[in-house]
Amino acid sequence: MSHRLVITLSLCAASLSAQTPPPADSTWVPRTEMVPMRDGVKLNTIIVTRRGPESGTPLPILLVRTPYGADGPASRFPGPYRFLAADGYIFVFQDIRGRGKSQGAYLMNRPLRAPGDTSGFDEASDTYDAVEWLIHNVPNNNGRVGGLGISYPGWLATMQGLSGHPAMRAVSPQAPMTDTWMGDDFFHQGAFRQSYGVEYTYGMEVGEFDVGVTDMYDWYRRMGELSKVPKLLGRSWPSWDGFVAHPSYDQYWQSRATEKRIHASPVAVLTVGGWYDQEDIFGPPATYAAFERFDTVPGTNRNRIVMGPWNHGGW
Repeated sequence: MSHRLVITLSLCAASLSAQTPPPADSTWVPRTEMVPMRDGVKLNTIIVTRRGPESGTPLPILLVRTPYGADGPASRFPGPYRFLAADGYIFVFQDIRGRGKSQGAYLMNRPLRAPGDTSGFDEASDTYDAVEWLIHNVPNNNGRVGGLGISYPGWLATMQGLSGHPAMRAVSPQAPMTDTWMGDDFFHQGAFRQSYGVEYTYGMEVGEFDVGVTDMYDWYRRMGELSKVPKLLGRSWPSWDGFVAHPSYDQYWQSRATEKRIHASPVAVLTVGGWYDQEDIFGPPATYAAFERFDTVPGTNRNRIVMGPWNHGGW
């Protein structure tokens, strides 16, 4: 089944495009649950299954974890998942903690727990708890789970692969934001990227970013020093505080550098990226190389990468 998951997940490189998705298909039935995590926080989870004669066939679960709202892809399903839907899956969309309709506190690129930490939580442990609940509470699943996503959800797909749950069989991190200081999103080899560092993180941690202009290049040029950002916006926010306190590649950023935390290849992995990715050009090759170092099953093609002439998520 892991080979089937790898093959079918590869279709995402063609199907999860930026095009406007088709309207929802009434043959698919959504069900919403608040799935408990080990610390009592509950995550908004939408389970989408097919109605009709095939509804009783045991199927694998395809899990998409996102900070961008699980309701969106579930409400217009199958949309960009239509090719995968034709293959036969139970689809699950989940808001990560602190985002969408989920409980808990959000933390940008929450770092993996330190080795030996059994009391804390991270996106890998949240995946483990979600999978454990799903395989015991979703009817007609066959006990096998795959995961995928693009950009931040692509990084979350990597976390799924590191969850350690035996039901996880394959993941596809696509354009994953893997090391946001070394080459993805916020810094490029240390060069701070204002648009992502200010506008994106503010939007994720505070609310809609709107300074009343359309030409942000001119806004930054007139602003002058970056130290003026909190005053102009009326407040600071967690990611900005991190940028100010940690301008160099210190432990703060290295703990969030996923390629440094991969020490095993427990599942089949298909990484996808674009050579013209304006946001996460570093992530796909780094993720692939990290998993490849620990692929201990030669000849099985458990770890693959697809790179093509695409921008961010443009496949």
